[in-house]
Amino acid sequence: MSNSKWHSFLGLAQRAGKVVSGEETVMRVVRQKKAIIVILSEDASERTKKTITNKCAYYQIPLRTVPNREELGHAIGQPSRVLAAVTDTGLGNKLIALFDQSFRG
Repeated sequence: MSNSKWHSFLGLAQRAGKVVSGEETVMRVVRQKKAIIVILSEDASERTKKTITNKCAYYQIPLRTVPNREELGHAIGQPSRVLAAVTDTGLGNKLIALFDQSFRG
């Protein structure tokens, strides 16, 4: 796993009970404005990408992508996952910073 800081931190958030995954669950927390950050796998279907991108833009929720569903699932100790969201403000903001540092730095 090339970006171990975000990977490890997302695992920490999962252990703290502050991560939800799966399309329906993530969409629900986005609509409820409880999602702080949404993480999308780049190998998601085009429909899923379009839907979640539009929802995150509408509700002004940061959206970050990871290379594949296996990496996202592994980070949260689950089988492959296409979508995940962090629902805690402190953990979410730290994860945003780690993503931006890992993928742009």
